Amino acid sequence: QAPAVESGGGSVQTGGSLRLSCQASGWRVRAFCVAWFRQVPGKEREGVAALGGDGSTAYADSVRGRFTISRDNVKNVLYLDMSSLKPEDSGAYYCARGLQYTCYIGDYFKTDFRTWGQETQVTVSS
Repeated sequence: QAPAVESGGGSVQTGGSLRLSCQASGWRVRAFCVAWFRQVPGKEREGVAALGGDGSTAYADSVRGRFTISRDNVKNVLYLDMSSLKPEDSGAYYCARGLQYTCYIGDYFKTDFRTWGQETQVTVSS
């Protein structure tokens, strides 16, 4: 089984909500720095939210207050709850796992993420 499998993407209207899930296999979400990234065609992949094994979090300025990253240690799932969605939130969303328990302190999104999911697509229409 793939080490990380995303689900929950879809199409919503502006202002709507979605919950993305990332099912981990072969590793524990509580034991690593994990994150959500997104990418749109023609742009670089950008970090959206990150969660350290210690529970610390980081968010991109564009999503802070609207998105929440969390994990279920029993189900071994990473979540991204997205609300007040905007068209600019559209893109391919990926979950990622770092190599260590904590995220890189200088910039959580510059952690060495080595394990990536296959993506789930989010489309927000105006």
